[in-house]
Amino acid sequence: MFIETENTPNPATLKFLPGRPVTGDTRTVDFGEASAAEGRSELAETLFALPDVKRVFLGSDFVSITKAPDVSWGDMKPVVLSTLTTFFESGRDVLAGDDEALKYDIAPEDADVVVRIRDLLDTRVRPAVAGDGGDIAFRGYKDGIVYLTMQGACSGCPSSRATLKHGVENMLRHYVPEVQSVEQVED
Repeated sequence: MFIETENTPNPATLKFLPGRPVTGDTRTVDFGEASAAEGRSELAETLFALPDVKRVFLGSDFVSITKAPDVSWGDMKPVVLSTLTTFFESGRDVLAGDDEALKYDIAPEDADVVVRIRDLLDTRVRPAVAGDGGDIAFRGYKDGIVYLTMQGACSGCPSSRATLKHGVENMLRHYVPEVQSVEQVED
């Protein structure tokens, strides 16, 4: 098995492309710590067992790993590649059961606005940030404010705030006049 790697805008995060589906659909799962992976993803649990793995993000066809700041990718990359190869060759499931994203409540009168927001996020924003090893997850909409969570390489990236405020917010405000601002929330 050959696994490609790509740098991301976040120097602490590397994107691993195994050449096969990871979550297998548009669903993404972000594990900000080892305890979040327990019982939800054997792959994430295996990766967190490696020294210096601080975050694991599972995309449709990639895995992004965030390392501790005092470790070099030169030291860590071969171990991660070996772990990923062993896991994928075993044929085990990446996710346990149906791992749903966080639930959110939307007022019935905002349903049309939320459909337009989610469509823009899914067609214009998520593909772009997936290219950098991350994702943006919709978490809610209330009183003109869109609540989003930066995931994977985007979580903790130095430019993530600028991406939200200058990129995503401006685009949403242009196409969905009801949107007044975008706020980042943590899972």
